[in-house]
Amino acid sequence: MITSLFARRYLFSRNSRSVVNIISAVSIVAVAVPVAAMIILLSVFNGFESVIDRMRSACDADITVLPSRGATFAADSLPKERIRAVSDNIAALSYTLEQGAMLRYGDQRAVAMVRGVDDDFTSVVSLDGHLVSGDMVLQQGDDWDGLSIGLGLGRRLGIRSFITEPMTVYAINRRSFSTLLPVDGVSARTMPAASVFAIDASTDETMAFTSLRAAQSLFNLEGRVSAMNIRLREGSDPDAVRRAVEAAAGDDYRVLTRSELNATTYRLVRQEKQGVFLIAVLVLIVASLSIVGVLSMLVIEKRRDIATLRTLGARKSLVRRIFVTEGMLICSAGGFAGIVTGIAAVVVQSRFKIITIPARALLIDAYPVELRMTDVLLTAAVFLLTAWVLSRITVHSMLKRQL
Repeated sequence: MITSLFARRYLFSRNSRSVVNIISAVSIVAVAVPVAAMIILLSVFNGFESVIDRMRSACDADITVLPSRGATFAADSLPKERIRAVSDNIAALSYTLEQGAMLRYGDQRAVAMVRGVDDDFTSVVSLDGHLVSGDMVLQQGDDWDGLSIGLGLGRRLGIRSFITEPMTVYAINRRSFSTLLPVDGVSARTMPAASVFAIDASTDETMAFTSLRAAQSLFNLEGRVSAMNIRLREGSDPDAVRRAVEAAAGDDYRVLTRSELNATTYRLVRQEKQGVFLIAVLVLIVASLSIVGVLSMLVIEKRRDIATLRTLGARKSLVRRIFVTEGMLICSAGGFAGIVTGIAAVVVQSRFKIITIPARALLIDAYPVELRMTDVLLTAAVFLLTAWVLSRITVHSMLKRQL
């Protein structure tokens, strides 16, 4: 209590207008800026992580079941009813078959990944929100199967506005393919374009969707699929459901969550966030060194007060605590100002999209931000620990001779 009273008087007293107080005000600003920058940078990386997750959710389900060996498996070997029964948190399931193929539109050709999907696919992923034109109805009746292509893939095929002609899809006929007569080993199917979607640059340039029936016929893989896709109910634990599905499916299948399926992408985002955080901590430590000069000058200025306190019987530990508390007050004021500024900047960017992105690779027009209290608390904890260590070292060093 006494240490706080002395520290506040040294910092806020109206009669104290020395150069130390001016430097203290500058130090508050110096530490507020990197604290605000840390919160803003971490929020930006959180925003990009959420954007990537939303984009991947348009193609990848919450949980994907893949064969352990080979590229496909028989659909009847893994019935939907058996998997649906393992957990009440499973909302929808879908079979897909994905293989490489070549698309031709007019005189233009492009290699793409063609994914055949069943009628439940739109209940598993949120692709409808990414459609530029048309709809995801890929199968009608017994003889009509449509094709949905990415925006970038359409540009590679020379499509500039509307798709006026059907596309031809070529794939290897695995039943009759021969290296001696490769032309006879190719299956071809002409399909009209049902829609165009836009998710992200890499997906748009390589992905096309069609019905599962058409894909099985084109690739000569009747009755076989390459994956089972599972959507979970809101608030479900993906890891818990993954373990339950893994136990029910058996050793012949691999069960992956969306983050595991795109492990490289998510790991890259996390590593970049961690790297930026470490760099920001170093900047924060350098900025916090200003407190060393403030406390050093304050100790020199208050030599008479220190002598008076010692004459009155104050212990060395009390004198040290006074100046350490003084340093913590300065740093706390700067840290509080930085946290408020950082949160305000994130909220303003989130609502008004002030800082825009000129590139359209991610199909967003402004820097995404997402404020997480864990980042705010971590920033505050790192800053206060740094301030306490620097204040304690400085005070013990400066008071060593005088005490």
